[in-house]
Amino acid sequence: MPETVAVARLEGYDSPALDRAVARLLETCGYRPAPGERVLVKPNLVSAGNAIHCTTHPQVVRAACAWLLDHGARVTVGDSPAFGPASRVADASGLTAAVAPLGLKATSLKRAVPLALTRGGTIGLSRDALDADRILNLPKLKVHGQMTLSGAVKNLFGCVVGFRKALAHNRLGHSHELFRSMLMDVYLALPRTTHLVDGIRTLHRNGPINGEPFPLGLLACSDNGVALDTMAGALLGLSPDRVPLWAEAVARSLPGADPAALHYPLERPDGFDLDGFVLSEERELSFAPLRLLQGRLRSLLKHFAKN
Repeated sequence: MPETVAVARLEGYDSPALDRAVARLLETCGYRPAPGERVLVKPNLVSAGNAIHCTTHPQVVRAACAWLLDHGARVTVGDSPAFGPASRVADASGLTAAVAPLGLKATSLKRAVPLALTRGGTIGLSRDALDADRILNLPKLKVHGQMTLSGAVKNLFGCVVGFRKALAHNRLGHSHELFRSMLMDVYLALPRTTHLVDGIRTLHRNGPINGEPFPLGLLACSDNGVALDTMAGALLGLSPDRVPLWAEAVARSLPGADPAALHYPLERPDGFDLDGFVLSEERELSFAPLRLLQGRLRSLLKHFAKN
């Protein structure tokens, strides 16, 4: 059965064109929240460094939240950066100011509960995410030095609580097979999720943090995160052997992993210009122990200074 991926062409982040595009994409994918539905809006708040380029654009988050609120949903905006609170990244990116008029703010996902992993072991997944009626996942489409491409599935790694993500890099980083399997387990464990990817200004050359913006002009939506990532991988001329999470989806025979089985009711992705787009250089999955300790120490010092 074909998996629907709704694609829109948008040159910038200005309203009201962005608001109309977000509404059209969500409605094309058949999403209409029930009154009172508890929706976790999950942007990509990876780092306060280069936040204006490496995070989901604040206006995409604002437009999605406004649409949800207009339809009677109860909205929470949350993420769990590996180092530091979500609020700090939201401040740096402009998200705090963008959603404040809606009565919203970005909060850190907490309350870790163990998720049993397919290949053994557990990881701490946020009860805040698991208790949502639905998640609206808002990834930033960008290159990734460890995973080649970061999109819908990778963004949900942010539902793992705090420092546990860095520990997972260290514990599983010796094997792409183990790491990609863990990421897919997290994706599959979460409540029903709709995915809206910000590819209006992608990040290229050096992701997931220190890259440069690339004007792709794409906004896309699907109820299937694998399908959305497959669209992006195919658009970039990649194949599953180049993208670990795509390879994992193929290995598990997940719906959406076959580009030929995707249905595009609006724009087709092959009309977008990628001339000049550059992938990131590959890096090891594992974090050096000193980097882990330094990051954890910075987080603790900022926590104590705040309190």
